[in-house]
Amino acid sequence: MATDVIALDDARFQQEVLESPEPVLVDFTATWCPPCRALAPVLDALATDYRGRLKVTSLDVDANPETAQHYGIRSVPALLLFKEGKVVRQLLGARPRAKLEQELLTHL
Repeated sequence: MATDVIALDDARFQQEVLESPEPVLVDFTATWCPPCRALAPVLDALATDYRGRLKVTSLDVDANPETAQHYGIRSVPALLLFKEGKVVRQLLGARPRAKLEQELLTHL
């Protein structure tokens, strides 16, 4: 199944997130996390529906501990919204699409 969510790693974080001209939602996730898996279809839908207005990315915290540690990620799922290279919103835990959209729209 194709997805518009961009898989990140520590090496590409700077270019894909911090240097992005559009807002970027980073999903800090882990393969062993059931709430992360439940959130994945919501993020896929947002990535498709907001293409061109919002870049949706995903970073596995186990495979990329440097970035997760830098941003103080202690639990997953954790969503950070970046705008012009800075965190403008932090959301912890899985949530329904409508609630997530409501919290993101003020920054788009």
